Amino acid sequence: MCIFYRGKKSILAALLSFSMLTGSPVQAKQQAQEENIQLYAQAAALMDADTGRVLYGKNEKEVLPMASTTKIMTCILALEYGNLEKEVEVSAYAASMPKVKLYMKQGEKYRLGDLLYSLMLESHNDSAVAIAEAVGGSVEEFAVMMNQKARDIGCFDTYFITPNGLDAVINDTGQKHSTTAADLARIMAYCIKESSAKEKFLEITQTGEYSFCDVSGNRNFHCSNHNSFLSMMSEAISGKTGFTNQAGYCYVGAVESEGRTFTVALLACGWPNNKTYKWSDMKKLVTYGMENYTYRDIYENQQFEKIPVTNGIAGEDATPYENAYVNVALEQPVEESLCYLLCEEDQIEVKTKVEKELTAPVEAGEKVGQVSYYLNGELIEAYTVVTTETVEERNFAWILQYIMDLYLPV
Repeated sequence: MCIFYRGKKSILAALLSFSMLTGSPVQAKQQAQEENIQLYAQAAALMDADTGRVLYGKNEKEVLPMASTTKIMTCILALEYGNLEKEVEVSAYAASMPKVKLYMKQGEKYRLGDLLYSLMLESHNDSAVAIAEAVGGSVEEFAVMMNQKARDIGCFDTYFITPNGLDAVINDTGQKHSTTAADLARIMAYCIKESSAKEKFLEITQTGEYSFCDVSGNRNFHCSNHNSFLSMMSEAISGKTGFTNQAGYCYVGAVESEGRTFTVALLACGWPNNKTYKWSDMKKLVTYGMENYTYRDIYENQQFEKIPVTNGIAGEDATPYENAYVNVALEQPVEESLCYLLCEEDQIEVKTKVEKELTAPVEAGEKVGQVSYYLNGELIEAYTVVTTETVEERNFAWILQYIMDLYLPV
């Protein structure tokens, strides 16, 4: 069961204080669980796609090359900023890309939407460059778009140079085309949960077979999806493989199960002839997530007392001797439910902080406190407490008027 507690008087709080010297029992149990997951990958991350929380990590912040898993960013940017009906003319640079490739020829024209299937199903490197040039104007400008999007979604340890994931380095700075397992899992979560083009992204990455031709109709192509994990687990909904000599075998995927969505990223998951290591790691991490994490309602109903207002007027017919109070409530109505993906060892703490006294005048809507939800000591939700009414100041003019009304009735 998930443990809920409030304040420093709880037994759990005492245990946590003691753990500063002895080590947290929660951390110890989590560490024991994680040690039981033996992975081939040098770096890995299991993420709750709805919150971006890393549920399991192995060197998840280590910066490593990511090979063709790069192409999920290329695809989502093309979907968000490109016109799928646009005719893309193949440049000499695009045609020069090494295999795996579609073997396009310079000067040929293709529909942008068709090239996205070539990109994601067969992982064609020449298609990636053609897409980047069509959407960004050049590979360099498209890389700027890729890096900006990474920063926008909170991936600050990622640096894109190529749209296809081929190993690359900036000579002047030594910066490599690279990411972390945590960032890569976050990018996949964005693609399937947050992007305005998420439905099309899922449609493309779930397609098993796709055929198309160039604009002239002279050449015909057929693409087969190389993401074998789609057929290995019924919960799988998306994914992308990758391999380069420096990166090794890489994979990023997503699964859905009972309302939960997990993304998994694997980097440096073996080298030839260990192509299947990534599928073993995927099954282990997905199974770990599905067996240990379920949604729990952590909402706590809050009852707020009126706050006394110094030197305030206690209503229309108030006397100078009455104490004034103001009602408070949460700034925005909150449904009496706050579901979060938790395991047995996760600890939730709810802290309520509200001003004990205010000084008139008080306006309706003034912030006077906050209700905060913490997961394992980290803030995950916060609701503002505000005044719901106005309390005017009991000043000299009001007192004078009160006396006049009392002794000089109309």
